Amino acid sequence: MRPRKVLAALSISASVLLAGCTMDGTLRTFSGSYGSKMDAGYHLPSIPIYKVDKKYHRQVVRYETGEKPGTIIVDTGAKFLYFVMPDGQAMRYGIGVGREGFEWKGTSRIAMKREWPVWTPPAEMIKRQPELAKWRGGMPPGLGNALGARALYLYNKGGDTGYRLHGTPEWNSIGKAMSSGCIRLINQDIIDLYDRAETGAKVIVI
Repeated sequence: MRPRKVLAALSISASVLLAGCTMDGTLRTFSGSYGSKMDAGYHLPSIPIYKVDKKYHRQVVRYETGEKPGTIIVDTGAKFLYFVMPDGQAMRYGIGVGREGFEWKGTSRIAMKREWPVWTPPAEMIKRQPELAKWRGGMPPGLGNALGARALYLYNKGGDTGYRLHGTPEWNSIGKAMSSGCIRLINQDIIDLYDRAETGAKVIVI
């Protein structure tokens, strides 16, 4: 190969590498994955994702960890959830976390997965918010349901932690601390995570 062709090839390769991996370690961003869609008979509206800080958009990033692929790591401080993938990569999602007084850390596992789940507010929550008493027997699935389109139920050695990884239509809560302890994702993101995560997967909240 002639010198000029070699230089041209190297230049193209460098451009491809730069396009594929940004300085912050992002390999691919899925900002176009928040449109409207039908899901199990429900119409999910599109999300005005341009109003959400781009760092909270679903994206594949460089992520070094000793945990095996399939593990979920929740960084409550940074407001990121990582689904560990092979080769030092992870799918990263923006999340909303527990407000002051409702923070928690620990290790658990996904005991159950549910599509369009019923939400039953715990007794302590009803005590704090009496208006939720009407859902004591369970809030039916739907766009207004507190658990959104999907829920992953977290258990530890003591049983049900009461915490969930779940969807929310409140896209403007992503990147904020305003839940009662559960970890919330945009509905389009929890659907993606639900399809990747296995029952029994390890979940680490830091």
